Amino acid sequence: MNREQLTQEAIELLKKLIATQSFSSEEEGTAALIEAWFKAHHIPFKRQANNIWATNKNFEEGKTTLLLNSHHDTVQPNNGYTRDPYSPDVEDGKLYGLGSNDAGGCLVSLIATFTYFYAQENPKYNLVIVASGEEESSGPNGLNSMLKVIPPVDVAIVGEPTLMNLAVAEKGLVVFDAKVKGTPSHAAHPNDNNAIYNCIDVLQWFKDFTFEKVSDALGEVKMTVTQIKGGKQHNAVPADVELVVDVRVNDKYSNQEVADLLQEKAPCDEIIPRSLRLNSSSIPVDHDLVKAGIALGRSTYGSPTLSDQAVLSCPSLKLGPGDSTRSHSANEFIYVNEIEEGIEIYIDLLKSIL
Repeated sequence: MNREQLTQEAIELLKKLIATQSFSSEEEGTAALIEAWFKAHHIPFKRQANNIWATNKNFEEGKTTLLLNSHHDTVQPNNGYTRDPYSPDVEDGKLYGLGSNDAGGCLVSLIATFTYFYAQENPKYNLVIVASGEEESSGPNGLNSMLKVIPPVDVAIVGEPTLMNLAVAEKGLVVFDAKVKGTPSHAAHPNDNNAIYNCIDVLQWFKDFTFEKVSDALGEVKMTVTQIKGGKQHNAVPADVELVVDVRVNDKYSNQEVADLLQEKAPCDEIIPRSLRLNSSSIPVDHDLVKAGIALGRSTYGSPTLSDQAVLSCPSLKLGPGDSTRSHSANEFIYVNEIEEGIEIYIDLLKSIL
């Protein structure tokens, strides 16, 4: 098929995806639409939960395998919407709708690209595509659940909105639950061990602490206290105050190293990581994919936002149409010409390596 026809079909698929509710773990409707695409193009596929996957026609054991992945689940629309989030309207070149930018435009562009190369004879790389669910919730039935199902992957392109620039590294995430303790008492009595006052120095420590290792691509580790909870009534000093700490980890640390460091140094009584599985990810800048992207005039950068790259152990490149700043926003949109450009660049990129 030619690019123009695939591009128009991809845009129509995105409109159908927007019109179909697909919150994380509730992607049955959009999974059916993706199945319909593969059926229409006579491409054999498999489904596990709401993940749809396929390999290229001439898949050959022993060749390097490239994963193409993006997700079809969405967050719930926020309260700022003034448009119908499920109405795929095009106005002034913008295609509006929930999931249009994150990550529907990326997904349909990758599906069109995979379809373009599906029947290529004797490609240098095998291709595997996974249209996955549960990315927004980091759920158990998303891409992470597919890694033992699909063929082993050597390198990946993860479709997220990057303005088609090359995110050669991505920060990982560890969320910590911390606790600052004190002596519970009646508010009318003296108390030199008030858990809420004890938090003042602890919060200042979190604000001031810096991690020594700085990444060329991702900069410093960023640590932010994002939630605080303490006390139930006005006349009682609580026994403890609970904090939630969000840590965005660069590629100079493993998540375990960050956990060990904070458990050793943080001046709170408890600090426990919720999970250590969402590690930072990267791809060497001299990898064929990156060099091909640079040759197409795309710039490289490090991404502070999390994606399904975090569950991959192989080198991975985040790349896709759309702008990350529009993700999860009210009246979300993607420019139609961004999808057109995305498919063109994806195809040109893979042509140079396949």
